[in-house]
Amino acid sequence: MPRPAPISLPLTAARALALHAQGLDIPNGAEPPPTPDTIYQMVDRLLCVQIDTLHVVRRSQYLVLWSRLGDYDPADLDRLLYDPAQRRLFEYWFHAASIIPLHEYRYRLDKMRYYRNGGGWWPGWSERPANRQVIEAVRARLQAEGALRAADFGHDGRPRDSWWDWKPAKHALEYLYNTGEVMIADRVNFQRVYDLRERVLPDWVDTCPPTPEETHRHILQRAARALGLGTAGQIADYAYMKRGEAAPTLTALRQEGILLPVTVETVSGKAIEFLVHRDDWALVERARGGDLVPSRTTFLSPFDSLFWGKGRDSHLWSFTHVLEAYKPAPQRLWGYFCLPILHRDRLIGRFDPRLDRKAGLLRLVALHLEPGIALGDALIADVAGAMRAFMSWHGAADLSIERSEPASFGERLLRAVRASS
Repeated sequence: MPRPAPISLPLTAARALALHAQGLDIPNGAEPPPTPDTIYQMVDRLLCVQIDTLHVVRRSQYLVLWSRLGDYDPADLDRLLYDPAQRRLFEYWFHAASIIPLHEYRYRLDKMRYYRNGGGWWPGWSERPANRQVIEAVRARLQAEGALRAADFGHDGRPRDSWWDWKPAKHALEYLYNTGEVMIADRVNFQRVYDLRERVLPDWVDTCPPTPEETHRHILQRAARALGLGTAGQIADYAYMKRGEAAPTLTALRQEGILLPVTVETVSGKAIEFLVHRDDWALVERARGGDLVPSRTTFLSPFDSLFWGKGRDSHLWSFTHVLEAYKPAPQRLWGYFCLPILHRDRLIGRFDPRLDRKAGLLRLVALHLEPGIALGDALIADVAGAMRAFMSWHGAADLSIERSEPASFGERLLRAVRASS
């Protein structure tokens, strides 16, 4: 296709394009039916979904999809991962530990080779004779017994001297997982169940290894499309590549007319050059013409892919996204597991939730409104509607708000939620 002339995008159009790419612009209630197919399609659209263990509400990987699809059955996601008859997704390293479409498997082979060649967190660990014995013993048990958890292996109590104080068998399982010899076949109470690759990987999956250059070109193009638009550095961030490592490929893609520049006047007033994949140029024109109108109100996981490109939150929304779960409590400004609130095309606040599953109560330990956001009736109604859906999906019948800044935000939101309960 002819290379289009460079253009400038208004900030509203840039936001619309970014939210559309991430599946975050669909009006509440207008989502496609949340079937296994739509769940799979959304994971594929995002390229991957990050897994995390934090469990104050539903775990992040489930929450990311709820933000986009609404009320769906998380068991459908599990079946796409772990049911041999339905498996179309797998777990592996991408943006940290991630859920990835199986058609991307071959583009993870380079990472597996990196671990086999001694890369990663434990250089030299697998070459020590004692550790080789553990690896061989773990491999033999998997071959003989089938899928196993780390808990199925004993430990003699000697000092572990391993990452995160893992027992040797757990360390060996993770090494075999990193190198691609085993895969995650299931999870039981969120504990990984490991099995040999040949028992987990469907026969239809392409295992032909691409070259490193092919891998970089593929992943960076997919990252650009998942972002909608991003700076070169943000595309590298989304692909979970070092910016310097990604730079030559991004330069080549730009020179070839595969990545096209657009200029956006950001919230600060500074004009910044972003890149857009050429296959999405029609979306650029739609956004510029006002045809893409974000209409969704929802809550985002702290690990949501909307935030994977460093600086996008401030460039496009004047929002500073921070995960504070790993900070000491006195150092937290917002809370342990704060969920940003998306209202149409703005990030208007955040809240720190706790779910009391036995009592059926959702507690907001803290609720914050961003500076400059007006508390209109439409905003309150939209956030209340999203909150009721969030509560229902979590099995919560009631809401409490312990602290709100400003206080009027919490008071009005609580009244609106309870008025329609």
